[in-house]
Formats: sequence, C-alpha cells, structure tokens
Amino acid sequence: MANLKEIKLKIGSVSNTQKTTKAMKLVSSAKLTRTRQLSEQARSYASKINEVLSEIANRVSKVQDEANVSKAFVPNNNPKTIDIVFVTADKGLCGGFNMATIKTVSRLKADYESKGINVRLRAAGRKGVDFFSFQKVDLSQKVSDLTSAPDYDRACDFIDEAVKDFNNGLTDKVILVYNGFLNMLTQEIRVRELLPVSLDDVTLAENETSMLDIEPDDDGEVLNELTEKYIDFNMYYSLIDSLAAEHSARMQAMEAATKNAKERVETLTIEYNKARQAAITTELIEIISGVESLK
Repeated sequence: MANLKEIKLKIGSVSNTQKTTKAMKLVSSAKLTRTRQLSEQARSYASKINEVLSEIANRVSKVQDEANVSKAFVPNNNPKTIDIVFVTADKGLCGGFNMATIKTVSRLKADYESKGINVRLRAAGRKGVDFFSFQKVDLSQKVSDLTSAPDYDRACDFIDEAVKDFNNGLTDKVILVYNGFLNMLTQEIRVRELLPVSLDDVTLAENETSMLDIEPDDDGEVLNELTEKYIDFNMYYSLIDSLAAEHSARMQAMEAATKNAKERVETLTIEYNKARQAAITTELIEIISGVESLK
C-alpha cells in the first residue's frame, strides 16, 4: 500500500484537476449560451436566403434554356474532382467532437476515391489540420484560427477559393462537412453539397403569392450574386453552428471529467484513511510490544 504522503499528494493533484475541469465546464456553458443565440439568429437568416435563392433559381430556370442555366445549378452525376471543405475545432478537451468530423471526412474521401474520383481537402480548424498533416495527407487549403472566432469576411475569403476552382472547372462539386449543434446534449454531423446547388427541395406552387412578382432584366446577374451570398453565409453559419456544438461537447466532457475526478478523490480518501488506520495500528502494536518486553 502506498504511503500516506504519496496518497495525500495524489488527492491534492486530483482535487486541483477537478477544480480546473469544473471551471472549464462553467466557461463552456457561458460561451455556449452566447454562441447558441448567435447560431439561432444566423439559422433564421440562412433559412430565408436559401428560400429566396430557391425561388429565384426556380423562376429563372423556367425562362432560360439549359445552355444558359448557371453552372452552379447544373447537377453533376459523374464528378471527376471533388472539394471537401470541413470544419473542426482549434482546441481539444471536447470528447469525440473533432474525431466525429474527421472520421466522416475520411470515410467520404475513401468512398469517392474508390470510385476513381479525385478528392481535395480544405480544412478549417487546427485539430483537422494537425490530424491530416500527421497522416501525410495533402490539404489544398487550411486555416487554423478561424473556427474559435468565426468572422464573416474571413469565412468568405476561405470558401471563395473553392468557389473559384468550381467556376473555373477545376472541381465538379464542393461538399461541406461539420459537426453541428442539435441540442444541449447532442451534436450532429452535417454533410451538405454547396455546389452545385440542389433545387430538389423547391416546392413553390405556381399560384403561390410571392414577394418576387417583378424581376430585373438581368436575371443571371441577380442569381449569381445571390448564389455567392448563399455560399458565403452557409460557410459562416457552419462555423458558428460548429462552435456552439464544440462548447456543448466540451461542457459534457468537462462535466464527466469532474465527476470522475470526484469519484477518484473519494477512492483515494478511503485508501488514505485505511493506510492511516493501518499506520496507527502498527504504532500501537509496537508500543504495546515494547511495554510488554519491559515487564
């Protein structure tokens, strides 16, 4: 059995760890509240811009022939090159949050490559960058300080590289992967095809009342600008949504760590008390034996 001093040092060390994890849980909880509010606001805007884009694209497609339809809306069932843009955290200590995204990206990459499709990775987040760099996987684009502090302009600059390659014919699809916030206890992996934009969900009825009764002469220009806004904001929203999920995951991880530390302290305290009792018993036996030997 370890001596009393060693056990006492262990108790002190675990107690300090428990205080740290508890503090980190409180910090993540406070950050989650703020980020969740921002995420809900961004979700409303993203939903509206998606709705407007779908309606305009649907209307424009009815008056344009297939040759003039924007490339961003032409499905490609036989892609040769795909860009996978994925978001991970800049920090750890959040359970399996980052690994869930990394596993999804790795699985998608393997699936596409098994079909002879070239896959390029674009990483936002230090954990994803570090993982694939360690695996010696080339990254077409990487940024390591964006996911912890999402910024709209920087998000636009990041995704614009993938959009330019798509428009220039270097890639055929752009897929976005991130771990999003579902609720306080759950995160959800989300895989979205940013380009080409899918209009499968358009359910606008012919006689439905719309704010878009009058369209400008240059429909293509309006559609292109709106598509750019759609892609930029969806990239920005994925960063916010991922950050909210990260704080949620870290809060759960720190709560579990705090609970484990508390249980460990209790176990060590019992061990300490047993060792102390054994030491006292030994001392008493030695004293009694000494007294008996003097008789």
